[in-house]
Formats: sequence, structure tokens, C-alpha cells
Amino acid sequence: MSEEIYAKLKQSIVEMDSDLAEEAANEALEAGLDPVECISSGLAKGMAVMSDLFDEGEAFVPDLMMASEAFEIAVGILTSKLSDEEKHKTSFGKVIIHTVQGDIHDIGKNIVSTMFSANNFEVFDLGRDVPVPLVIEKAEEYGVDLICGSALMTTTMASMKDIINLLKEDGIRDKYIVMFGGAPVSAKWVSEIGADGYTDSAADVVAVAKDLIAKKRGAA
Repeated sequence: MSEEIYAKLKQSIVEMDSDLAEEAANEALEAGLDPVECISSGLAKGMAVMSDLFDEGEAFVPDLMMASEAFEIAVGILTSKLSDEEKHKTSFGKVIIHTVQGDIHDIGKNIVSTMFSANNFEVFDLGRDVPVPLVIEKAEEYGVDLICGSALMTTTMASMKDIINLLKEDGIRDKYIVMFGGAPVSAKWVSEIGADGYTDSAADVVAVAKDLIAKKRGAA
């Protein structure tokens, strides 16, 4: 029974079917299945399929948005009877995402934000052209695991280095995983400025983030 429900949850995401997601989530509740297992063995696997399709050019931003909506509906039902603390445990982590100071481009940032949301991360989207001090302030306020920034112009990449430097100055660099991306950004640049992660694909960003968070928590 559980495998059938997991498969149905996965199917609802791949088919971008909110009604099916609601039906499958209610079936999971009635069967007494573990919400976390339903998310990881059903919904998350569906989003992994959508991520691959997006990366291969067979799915597009509107498809991700619909899949994300189905995902959020199912998660809402699955976690409806959990306490706030228990709900937090079902999340993979908290993420601040923004376009760096001086940069007004946000298409890539919006896609990555959708990918995080659809994979059960708590996302705080600060928007575009976000001042460096505000990024740090909000990271502290929200207690995030990950700071994620995007740049589409070479001239604004320096803001990424400024974020790292301010975290160091404030003595809180080790509290956060920091990831950067965007058209002019490279793995070499991210390594040089002392950030933790980089990906050139929106479809890969969640996997990289999960791996970094797992390693950080394992070392704690």
C-alpha cells in the first residue's frame, strides 16, 4: 500500500496535477504513513524527474511552477497535523536567495527559488539588488542554513566577495553555507572568494545544497 501511495505522490508531481497530489496526500494520511517518508520517497522523487526534464530542455519554468504548486499542496496536507517543530523537521533546510547588490536581473534567481521551494526547502526570497548588509541581517533573522546569491553581470560579482568578507568580519562565516551562481560566475571564482558551492545548472542546485547541508550537519 505504501509503495502505491508513494508512486501516486510522485506521479502527481510529474503530471503537475494538484488534484492528484491532494488525493494522494489524503490517502497517505488515512493510511497513517510517515509524512517525511511520503515527501522523500514520493514527492521529492517526482521533483527530481521534473528537474531532469528541465535540465534537458523538456520542461520549462511554467511546468516547474505547476509541479511546485502540486508539491506544496501535498506537503501542506501531509504536515497539517504536525506541530511547528515537527513541520520544521520535514524541511531540508532554510535558504535565503537573492540577486546580489547592483544587479537587477532575477530570472535565474526565480528559477532557483522555485527549485528550492519545490524540494521542500523553506525559502526566503529577498529579491534583486539586495545590499550586502541586508543579506547578513536577514540570514541571522531567519536562522537560515544556506545563503544563495545570483549575478548576471560581471561588474556585480564583487558583491559576492563582500558577503563572504562581512560574514568573516562578523565572526559568523562558519554558521552558513554560501552558494553563488549566474552566467558570469564560475566554480573557480566561487572557490577563490571562499564560498562553499557553485552550480551552472538550476536543476543541480538542490542536489548540491542537500549535499553541503548533509556534510555540515554530519560534521557538527
